[in-house]
Amino acid sequence: MSDAVLFAGLSEWEWAICCGAALLAGGVRGFAGFGLSAVAMACLVLILPPVELIPILYVMESAASLVMFRGGMRDADMSHVWPLAIGSFIGMPLGLMATVTVSPDLSKLIAVLVILTLTLLQFSRSMPAALTNKTGRYVVGTTAGIVTGLASVGGMVVALYVLASRSPATQMRAALTMFLFIGMFTTLGHMVLYGVMTETAIVRGMILAPFALAGVFLGAWAFRPSLQIYYRRFCLGLLIAICLSSLVRLAFGA
Repeated sequence: MSDAVLFAGLSEWEWAICCGAALLAGGVRGFAGFGLSAVAMACLVLILPPVELIPILYVMESAASLVMFRGGMRDADMSHVWPLAIGSFIGMPLGLMATVTVSPDLSKLIAVLVILTLTLLQFSRSMPAALTNKTGRYVVGTTAGIVTGLASVGGMVVALYVLASRSPATQMRAALTMFLFIGMFTTLGHMVLYGVMTETAIVRGMILAPFALAGVFLGAWAFRPSLQIYYRRFCLGLLIAICLSSLVRLAFGA
């Protein structure tokens, strides 16, 4: 493991932050069914640029999706999930194209602002009526794909849609789980095509995955559908706090 850590090219202090962020992000994922990439991106975007973080988050999300698959498949309404997943597959190349062409500093700022904006929208549960039909689900999915390619937080877009559906908490959580599980397969090809998935990213992701999984198990243990409204507010409040902290640090060049 020490050789792998050395190869991955981060300092001991940076690895400590990364491991803590992975544990926290995994806890949010197991707790609410989404948010791993958003929390980790907001925490780590000042250590690594989004173009390097995205494949690391892919490895962590994949590990979480495999663990949560059984419960998601049991409770999700797949007729809603598939249009979202297909749309995401279509939109992701556009986001990746933007990520690999803009400067690291600009992509950091965009990533944090995207997370903050989507989190605030989730608090208001804003969802136009036109997006609630089948065509609308493809539009939401395509938007999620673009955001996934840009900042690996497409799950937040889908979460906005799912949380606005007023479905039972267990079903909402399962839909998000299955969207991210399907995305595990559709996303990899795009990353390889754009040269984003590197050997260093895979090593970093594999080192952080156990910490993310520990968080997933803790979050899943804490999940109680009857109290989901409080958990949702807690997770969204946490995301806002992390985003605001990241914006302050970016503004002062920390």
